[in-house]
Amino acid sequence: MDQSERTMLMRTSLTGLSVGDAFGDQFFLHANRHLTATDDPPPPWEWSDDTEMACSVVSCLEANGRIDQDALATAFAMRLDMGRRYGAGALELLERIRDGHPWRAASVESFGGNGSFGNGAAMRVAPLGAYFNGDPERAAGEATLQAEITHSHSEGIAGAVAVAVAASIAIDCTAEALLETALEHTPGTYVRRGLEQARKLPDATPERAAHVLGNGSRITAQDTVPFALWVAARHLNDYPAAIRACVAAGGDMDTTAAIVGGVVAIRTGIDDIPAAWIDSREPLPRWLAAAPDPA
Repeated sequence: MDQSERTMLMRTSLTGLSVGDAFGDQFFLHANRHLTATDDPPPPWEWSDDTEMACSVVSCLEANGRIDQDALATAFAMRLDMGRRYGAGALELLERIRDGHPWRAASVESFGGNGSFGNGAAMRVAPLGAYFNGDPERAAGEATLQAEITHSHSEGIAGAVAVAVAASIAIDCTAEALLETALEHTPGTYVRRGLEQARKLPDATPERAAHVLGNGSRITAQDTVPFALWVAARHLNDYPAAIRACVAAGGDMDTTAAIVGGVVAIRTGIDDIPAAWIDSREPLPRWLAAAPDPA
């Protein structure tokens, strides 16, 4: 792929991520608690911090062709919108960076000096994998760089690597290869153990898979990424079914649907995302210029 093709594929992934994020997020609203996974929530659908941070990753890659950690850290901090429902740990970290604290120190010092192993680095990274289509090694390296800004714990980094690698091969791989290749590049962590379990559940229901792998309810990479990639592999050619499977399993539905949507859209393209869903999703932020939303 040339530069323009990689950029368009990345934007396609971003559309899939943002629609999945916005769809899943609607099921947290009290007014929508009566809805099931087979229903479409009433519009408009607002997206969350998953999409906001993914947009910064996309903007960074469009500007530099790689992850510039200092530039991306500044973008994450300066574009922080508390209305997007960031987690408490992410808010504290990004506010410190915005106030001038070096991001390298702030990331390591978070969570009592352990660093974050939340799912935030994974939720935003699928478009990066699309940008490095066909190069899982490069995708893994760049995913690590973007993860380190906010998630210095090995689990948080492993989750981002697994998603980026899966996204980098999603366009023409088998379901089995999606999980196998992610495993090949994911270091020995609980995330990796979860991916190994995911391979053993080819015929499970979403509810059963979530019972074994987690559904993101703990907001950790290890509780989120294995299930999300299981869904992506199971529904690699069916975007709506993939997103509805995330809602059927409950838990952190906006984040699992964001990860799954970002990966599956690379394979299916924009045409498999229902037009009504794209119309229901609020527009992407105005500052994300450079290329149009392919939708």
